[in-house]
Amino acid sequence: MNLKVIAFDADDTLFVNEPYFQETEEKFCELMSAYLSHHSLSQELFKTEIDNLDLYGYGIKGYTLSMIEAAMRISNNTLSVEAIEKIIGFGKELLQKPIELLDGVEETLKALQGKYKLIVATKGDLKDQQSKLHRSGLGPYFHHIEVMADKQEVNYEKLLKRLEIEPKEFFMIGNSLKSDVLPVLGIGGYAVHIPYHTTWEHEKISHKVEHPNFRTLEKISDVLEILL
Repeated sequence: MNLKVIAFDADDTLFVNEPYFQETEEKFCELMSAYLSHHSLSQELFKTEIDNLDLYGYGIKGYTLSMIEAAMRISNNTLSVEAIEKIIGFGKELLQKPIELLDGVEETLKALQGKYKLIVATKGDLKDQQSKLHRSGLGPYFHHIEVMADKQEVNYEKLLKRLEIEPKEFFMIGNSLKSDVLPVLGIGGYAVHIPYHTTWEHEKISHKVEHPNFRTLEKISDVLEILL
């Protein structure tokens, strides 16, 4: 490998994210428990999220709007103003969650800094992701922070063009096979999957990934055996 850029996903790769959303979903289901079962409420919320992705993109603000929309539909537009205020509060709580770095993240970044150009390649709301990276204290390790509208091949191609590198010089590390691995392999880059104990349903795939440019590792510090 003749790598120049090592890219890291942010949420559930550098720091905790999905468990906070699951906690919020539990609060939403509890709030709406008079209308449907927990399972049905979760399904309705997920469907609303996916239907709204093209409009809102990824992130907490879009998630909050989807909670409100799902709640109004489920309640047949009878939900009280107080309940809507609670849902807005859930969203604000999500935006202010503490940053919890995952094990081995900072040590890995320290070891790689100066040897490669390190970047963040994540998706979501720009302001929220910038805030999380600032609060994480990891910002100084990165040469570039890219908050993408989505993570498909075309998005990575645009990123590589801005970085002025070839796909074979790009190495992506992330917890999502769908977003962090498959598109990068598709354009000719290298990718490592570091599974996280919980994954958003939208990020799951049903097939096994086999590719010469791909590895699955147990923890983020394991990449050092490949890159150093």
